[in-house]
Amino acid sequence: MSVPAGPDEALPLAADFPERTHEEWQALAAAVVNRGRAQDRQVDGAQAEESLTTTTVDGLRVKPLYARYAGEPIDAIGLPGAMPFTRGSGAREPGTGWDVRALHEDPDAEVTTAAAALDLERGVTSLWFEVGEHAVGAGDLAAILADVDLADVPIAVSSASDPTAAADALAAVWRDRGVADRAAGTLGHDPLAHAARHDAEPEDGPMIEAVRSCAADLPGVRAIAVDTRPYHDAGAGDVDELGLAIATGIAHLRTLADAGIAAPEAFAQIEFRVAVGADQFLSIARLRALRRLWARVGEVAGVPEGARGAWQHAVTSRRMISRDDPWVNLLRGTAACFAAAAGGAEAVTVLPFDAAIGLPDALSRRTARNTQLLLAQESNVGRVADPAGGSWYVEELTDDLARAGWAWMQRIEAAGGVAAALRSGLVGDRIAATAAERDARIATRELPLTGVSSFPDAAEAPLTRRPRPASPPSSRRLPPRRDAEPFEALRDAARAGAERDGGPPAVPLLCLGARRDFGARETFTTSVLAAGGLAAPQLMGTPEEQAARLRELGSPVAVLCSSASRYAEDGAGLARAARDAGVRTLYVAGRAAELGDAADAVDGEVRAGADVLALLRAIQSELGLDAPAGLDRAASTAQEGDRS
Repeated sequence: MSVPAGPDEALPLAADFPERTHEEWQALAAAVVNRGRAQDRQVDGAQAEESLTTTTVDGLRVKPLYARYAGEPIDAIGLPGAMPFTRGSGAREPGTGWDVRALHEDPDAEVTTAAAALDLERGVTSLWFEVGEHAVGAGDLAAILADVDLADVPIAVSSASDPTAAADALAAVWRDRGVADRAAGTLGHDPLAHAARHDAEPEDGPMIEAVRSCAADLPGVRAIAVDTRPYHDAGAGDVDELGLAIATGIAHLRTLADAGIAAPEAFAQIEFRVAVGADQFLSIARLRALRRLWARVGEVAGVPEGARGAWQHAVTSRRMISRDDPWVNLLRGTAACFAAAAGGAEAVTVLPFDAAIGLPDALSRRTARNTQLLLAQESNVGRVADPAGGSWYVEELTDDLARAGWAWMQRIEAAGGVAAALRSGLVGDRIAATAAERDARIATRELPLTGVSSFPDAAEAPLTRRPRPASPPSSRRLPPRRDAEPFEALRDAARAGAERDGGPPAVPLLCLGARRDFGARETFTTSVLAAGGLAAPQLMGTPEEQAARLRELGSPVAVLCSSASRYAEDGAGLARAARDAGVRTLYVAGRAAELGDAADAVDGEVRAGADVLALLRAIQSELGLDAPAGLDRAASTAQEGDRS
């Protein structure tokens, strides 16, 4: 391989490898896809590539191979701190690379004071308080921050109940401490997000006054945090959130312009508070696309070029956090934190892994803090600006998101803006459709939830935490949700049944043949049943022996479990024996067609691609377990929307 003569000459990393065509790659892909397929189901190269292409819940196509970036030339994406700001809003923070921001929600002022002090001692660089009767008291902020160097530590507030009171309390602390001219942080005003949370009309007055107040004597403070979390928590997709973020920012610019505040001054008062999920590439691309679109808004509004970069506070998704097997949340949080850092967020908050259980304890706060510190200081993620930049995949995904997000923003604008789109149901209907698509994929495990729908821990000892105070009433049109809730409801119903009956509810597996015959499907079926909190005892032996055992167990439900060849030989006889033993509902692991003429002897299939939630719900109903509330989210959301 030739070595470049100077710094301006490209390094030909692949020069010694022969060039391959796209058609050659397709042929290789087809060979893999066709492996094990019947002759009449063989595919060609183009069909193989299509079968490996996935579509996000937003409708974006993700290809299996990116041979080049199909948009503008790579050198047109710019540099960090320059138009179009795709690659970052400017130089990264020295040391960590971003602001490590810890969220505090505990209403016990003493606990919060101690936790905040420990966070700052152990590497956190700014503090964020959720304020209200459900969280940190507005009147407690002064005492909590009494020993914090407010001239050095940025402070942010938010409130799901009274954002004006939260912002006023923080501003008063800065002024009373005499650090107003040196303070940094965010007052968190976003009347549109607050309206979305509560199905209310936005009140812009406090936001306008806060912007004026910051300009007067809080020069280092941002008054506004465009907050997309209400939409994310309700099930919005990446395109939904992106379009709403830009549309909300535009709405605030108009409101401030009507109040006599020019766009350059308004731009300096706005940050974006956005969720990041475990799909790291989508999260990276969305952060990059948001900067690109906001820079375009700034360009049209006449904002000086150097001030057009969007300042982003990325928060790991609350929707992705599971209550069951919460330790997996450490992995989800790490992936999301990496995405936030690689995507160029200026501040990052990792939610504690036990956030779905109750108020965090010292361990979960420590792991949330150290997730960021390990990525920054040991993995050195923050030392490189836009590490994903130039990747054909990331650049095309960024471009797809930007174009789709801009189109959605234009629809919102055509409907009269965010407030009108919320009022008319345009936003709620779109997010409900996205959430329904995601729910369907979760139900079939096309989108698996590790530790919940896939690889559940049947012997899990649930964690206990101090309960959170009741949250403020939430929107009927945009109710918050977590992806794992339907499976958690199934587990709750199973636990209630176990307490009632003195043991876990069980669905016997009627195993045919030797382990090599039924092993793979037994493992698969046991995992499926465990996702619903159901035990899966294995019965083996002759049909008569298994029937005798079924009578002892008295289970009304059972699953035939073996290979297709054994089903063809002995499946019909075992199915008859199970029915004679009192089994009312009989399933087969695999395809019913594998039973041949006895296919109608079973009532359903346990297989990959099946609606696991519907299957488990039906089985629990047969076992006499209480129907888990909230399982059919799409139907309940639609009914709630009709009532509203």
